[in-house]
Amino acid sequence: MAAITTKKPVYPISASLRRFLVNHHREIEVPITYSDLFHYTSSINLEDKNGNDTYWETVFYSQADNEHIQACLKQVYALMKADGDTSIMDHLYIDRVDLCMYGNTKPFRVRIVNKLNDLFDYFYIKQADASRIYGLELEHLLSPNKINYLVKGNTLLEEHIPGIPGDSFVKHYVIPQKVNARRLAKEFVKFNERCLVQLLGDIRGDNFVVEIIPDFDEVYYRMRAIDFDQQAYDGRKSIYMPQFFKENYPIIDLGLKNMKPEVELQYQKEERSRIANRIRTSELQLNALVKTMSNDRISTEENVDQLKYELAELYNDSEFIACRNMGEILNSSLRMIMKKPVRSVGKVTFNM
Repeated sequence: MAAITTKKPVYPISASLRRFLVNHHREIEVPITYSDLFHYTSSINLEDKNGNDTYWETVFYSQADNEHIQACLKQVYALMKADGDTSIMDHLYIDRVDLCMYGNTKPFRVRIVNKLNDLFDYFYIKQADASRIYGLELEHLLSPNKINYLVKGNTLLEEHIPGIPGDSFVKHYVIPQKVNARRLAKEFVKFNERCLVQLLGDIRGDNFVVEIIPDFDEVYYRMRAIDFDQQAYDGRKSIYMPQFFKENYPIIDLGLKNMKPEVELQYQKEERSRIANRIRTSELQLNALVKTMSNDRISTEENVDQLKYELAELYNDSEFIACRNMGEILNSSLRMIMKKPVRSVGKVTFNM
């Protein structure tokens, strides 16, 4: 089983990554920064509807600061959702600002409400971390999901990704009466393959969500990563394969019972083919990102050396051995999509 035992450091945004963000319209002016939100005067623990601790705390600002902060947060929402059109702000109000001290980058979560219909949305303000930005951009380019994020200086703004948290989904939905086991197993195979190719690590219970999509008399599922902190950092290949996290075992167990190895291999090949198509359609932007990442430092030499040899064994391909950093390893991982229809060893996802 895989596990994260040490805290990953926050890597600063390099000059080359900053240029990439500017060139692709990810860096813009914003009226408030991550550090501004730490000027709160008090906080209380936030509990869920069942009275359980959520590991978030709701923060409160002084009367003098609160009006300014709320106005700035509404402007941020307008930038993210309406390209800066502030006309949408008149009927919005900030209901709550929460802080997660448990998270690696201590994110703030803002809940914003439409007072005309009481519908609400969230967005996040975080300390900018190069690892997370690379992960967000790779998810945007290589997965079926589009990611909305913006950067200014050391502040990262992220759109909320809706869905049922993975740990909650496993607890309440992964039972025979509630789940379409074959379709869930199929989606997990695809999700596992995307994480491996993108080198997105630590995708366990609370780091992904599940969307349930009705379609005529069937139900489909889509799994989406929501935490990109462990992008291309760890040296163990198992960290980039959700199959190896014990929190995901109930889904693995469904796969063992409902999917034959040859069917799973088919789904792996199908997903790698889809990723190959996305590589082709985003070639210029992806090449610029990989080049930037190959000139950046987002991990340790020990992790780079370990991962390149483990992936060389996994794919039975010595190309990885020459890699000098995580960006070059990622580049080789993407090249495997074009060179090989599927990895050559450890094919069966549901073999633990």
